[in-house]
Amino acid sequence: MITKLDDMFEALRSRKSKRLVAAYANDSHTIGAVSKAVDLGLVDATLVGDKDTIAAVCSKEGIDPSKFEIVHEPDEMAAANRAVALINNGKGNLLMKGLVSTDKYMRAILNKEKGLMPPKAVLSHVTVMENPNYHKLLIFGDVAIIPLPELKEKIAITNYLVATAKALGIEKPKVAVLAATEQVSPKMQACVDAALISKMADRGQISGAYVDGPLALDVAIDKESAEIKKLGGHVAGDADCLVFPNIESGNVFYKANTKLAKSELGAMVVGAKVPAVLSSRGDTIKTKLYSIALAALSAK
Repeated sequence: MITKLDDMFEALRSRKSKRLVAAYANDSHTIGAVSKAVDLGLVDATLVGDKDTIAAVCSKEGIDPSKFEIVHEPDEMAAANRAVALINNGKGNLLMKGLVSTDKYMRAILNKEKGLMPPKAVLSHVTVMENPNYHKLLIFGDVAIIPLPELKEKIAITNYLVATAKALGIEKPKVAVLAATEQVSPKMQACVDAALISKMADRGQISGAYVDGPLALDVAIDKESAEIKKLGGHVAGDADCLVFPNIESGNVFYKANTKLAKSELGAMVVGAKVPAVLSSRGDTIKTKLYSIALAALSAK
């Protein structure tokens, strides 16, 4: 079982290599991160972008371009579409955003005819975080894509978190469906949804995990709080996964942990045919590497 983010690197080295396809990889941030991932044996890589620009960046950064397969496509939108086409043609197992704008990157993924979305799939975002003050990795969502998930979307998020936890070697993940209280309050939609998801898991409609909710954050991750409030069960005080009721609560949790608690993380977009890395220029090389490793571990 993977208990630290660095453990993902070792796990990947012992498996058959997956191929990453980077969309419009014309910048030093993307090329640098992918280069390190290749050097560490995490992935093989295809860079889609302007051949001359990629060569110039490699020369400036002292990177050997022969470690990549390079597909020449100088136009930004066309490069994103080409990267998606390579995945659809079986020439890649995970996607990564390069210099292409997030809007165009998502448009290529979501294209109804040539994109990567299975019918009726829900696109979401999964984060795996290593917090120095928690005893294991925390897997949570959605902090970046779905503003106010309805019940159907929360069920999808729950299943994505469970699948990610299993990719990290957690046999039966403990999932907390969060609200502001552990009491089932009919006036709070987050409580109602959490209670329904918890009961669905009891009945086998969500399988392979212990699921409990509604749970407030304190009782989900703190054993003492759970004991004081006399909450039993498998999940309380020992959650592996957190399902947030909305994007604000998830995003604030994500940023508070990284900025105030110096947590490390990897993150990916899920729900498409392959995991997709959506890193920003502000992300550290470490975060990008963890995100690539997470997507590679989750890729089929």
